Amino acid sequence: MMPVHRYPNFSRRAMLSQCSSGFGAVALAALLRDPAFGAEVTPLSNAQHGPHHQPRARNVIFLYMDGGPSQIDTFDPKPALTKYDGKDPNKLFRVEPTQFNNNGKVLASPWRFKQHGESGIPISELFPHVATCADELAVVRSMMSEFPEHTFANYFLHTGSGLQGRPSMGAWINYGLGSENQNLPGFVALNGGLIPPGGLDCFGNGFLPASYQGSVFQPHGSAVANITSREPNLTRQQAKLELIKQLDTLSGQRFGSDDAVESAIRNYELAFQMQRTVPELMKLEDEPQHIRDLYGLDSEYKPTRIYAAECLIARRLVERGVRFIELTCPSCGGDRWDQHSNLKQGHENNARAVDKPIAGLLKDLRNRGLLDETLVVWAGEFGRTPFAQGKDGRDHNQFGFSIWMAGGGVRAGTVYGATDQWGYKAIENRLEVHDLHATMLHLLGVDHTQSTFRFGGRDMRLTDVKGHVVKDLIA
Repeated sequence: MMPVHRYPNFSRRAMLSQCSSGFGAVALAALLRDPAFGAEVTPLSNAQHGPHHQPRARNVIFLYMDGGPSQIDTFDPKPALTKYDGKDPNKLFRVEPTQFNNNGKVLASPWRFKQHGESGIPISELFPHVATCADELAVVRSMMSEFPEHTFANYFLHTGSGLQGRPSMGAWINYGLGSENQNLPGFVALNGGLIPPGGLDCFGNGFLPASYQGSVFQPHGSAVANITSREPNLTRQQAKLELIKQLDTLSGQRFGSDDAVESAIRNYELAFQMQRTVPELMKLEDEPQHIRDLYGLDSEYKPTRIYAAECLIARRLVERGVRFIELTCPSCGGDRWDQHSNLKQGHENNARAVDKPIAGLLKDLRNRGLLDETLVVWAGEFGRTPFAQGKDGRDHNQFGFSIWMAGGGVRAGTVYGATDQWGYKAIENRLEVHDLHATMLHLLGVDHTQSTFRFGGRDMRLTDVKGHVVKDLIA
């Protein structure tokens, strides 16, 4: 459809609510069966309370590493694993039950670590490009999860609950702060090819109004389906609008506003607005060659090209005021970061896909003056064991793993927390998912204890009844 023109007496809201005995009732009945349209009314401003204090960040880019990267092969070097490589782990430390209980010997990292930048943060040779941004990173080595299985751990990481159907952190952030661009969704998930285990509920609005749910974009083509007008000319579009105007006029003031219809119309209005903004957003060919090279957009490796497009689109979304952007991983031909076997090839393929684009994103944000107000978070749902699964894999490990943050008021060039000498369990400054969410919200100017929504008889929040702001991670 062509963009909607405003007429003095024209109201799509009135049309849908007033045509209760005609085609409007049929359309509305179908819409209300869809939870994306049947939620409560949401104000067009899209913000419920605004910041509680001065924000350090305005936007979030969440680099989700699907499957659980190994902390001891990426950002948490453990010389003891090399010393005891091939030994029985049961004779060295207590081995907890694992997802598959096919436990082998202690497995040293196949990759070397080197200190980088003025901060001297050790980073694996898996990430030569990210290593050049070491002084931008706040590496957390003491992250913990409550779940060792992908789906529950993904819900927990994304929503603060292991249960399906809760609002995602992107939805909560938009609920509190709203979007700075009324022509684009406030929460965009860029689908590189691997939707997280747990599915679209990882991006869902849960019990929050429908306009806060994530909109899934493809990092190529038109990004979303049906974004291009199907009308052959403006005259035909105007004729349809004139019909709606006539129906609206006939009904006059006989019917009042309906909240469910308002919610549906809010989504439709956004869809109309996106018809102009999304095609312009997706014009990556407008970017100069040095930017394409920076991100790896013309890489020989297809997964790198896919993730480079995601990172570049994420930067363009931040420039346009989109509040929360999540990037999912591309398929590298094997499993995601979930290497139960063939650890070396699997982790190398996944790292090759994301390393250069992530470094390009951080440098580009810095060069444009956007990194200080953009919080970048790199995390999987859990880590991996320091002993092998079988001979050459690693099983799930929720007891201690690594993530990192950059920009957005984060204390750059630091390492927070520690695991034991095996990289197995967090033992110093242990950080729970609720603490991560509380700190992210704090950097955005939101008090996590005050950002609540009444549901099921109590005031719900992203951090449930837990969560502490980690002041040592804030500059």
